[in-house]
Parts: sequence; C-alpha cells; structure tokens
Amino acid sequence: MIERLRESGGAAFGFKIVGKLSHEEFKAFEPQLEFFIAQRKAHPIGILADLTEMHGADWKARWDDLRFLQKHSSQIARMAVVGADRWEEVVNLLTEGVAVLQSETRYFESSEIQHAWRWVRTAKHGEDAPVRVISPATGIWKDYHPEFMDL
Repeated sequence: MIERLRESGGAAFGFKIVGKLSHEEFKAFEPQLEFFIAQRKAHPIGILADLTEMHGADWKARWDDLRFLQKHSSQIARMAVVGADRWEEVVNLLTEGVAVLQSETRYFESSEIQHAWRWVRTAKHGEDAPVRVISPATGIWKDYHPEFMDL
C-alpha cells in the first residue's frame, strides 16, 4: 500500500509504502505524484519516501519506479529516503533507481523524519542531522537551492 503523507505541500511531496509494493499499487498511486509535479510547472519538487514499513517490491513495480524516475528526473530536485535501521538494504533497493535520477538523494533514519522533511523542502540540514548521501546531484539540479521556500 502507498499513501500520501499529510505533510505534503508547497514544493515537497511525501509518501509511505507499507508492505510489499505491487505494480497495481504503484500504477494506482502514480497519478497523484504526476498531478503534484504538473501543478508545480517548471519548479522542481522534493520527494520524501518513507520506507520504514516497506517489505520489498515486485519486479514490475521496480520497473515502473525506474520508468517514472527517468521520465520526471528534470522535475525532481531532491529525494529523501526514510528507512528503519536498514541502511544497506535501502541503498541496495534504491541504487538502480537513483542512477537515472539526477537529483541528490539522501538517507534518513525513521527517527529523523523531521530532518528529512526540512531537507526536502529547503535543501538545508539541521545542525544535529547526520548527512548520508546515497547519490550526489549530477544533473541540472546539482547547484539548485530554492530561494523561494521556507519551513
């Protein structure tokens, strides 16, 4: 199951995956994210993916995810991945996806979700937040810092 997080808004979109992600669930949720991107027009967004309760994904869902990231890579400035204490598992799960994503992708533990929201919205870290880069920015958003956003 995928659910949109209520903290979503402005230039930040968050979702949580519970259980094993299926192709059908991804396809049913995808229009919400595409609508959010379309509403922002040329302004990039930040995405927060809460994977603390995710237990894998079927291959077709992973393929859908890669296709989505490739299609929208120019509209995603940052991606925060929130996971439990499974840093290595999350990195392995996302490595193929971030290869096509040109934005910076960082990992946050579940206890750091507020830090993740702040970073997704502003590209700034709290003083006490550890920085775990999964993928550095390599594309057009490499040096992008939103000047029009606040908490």
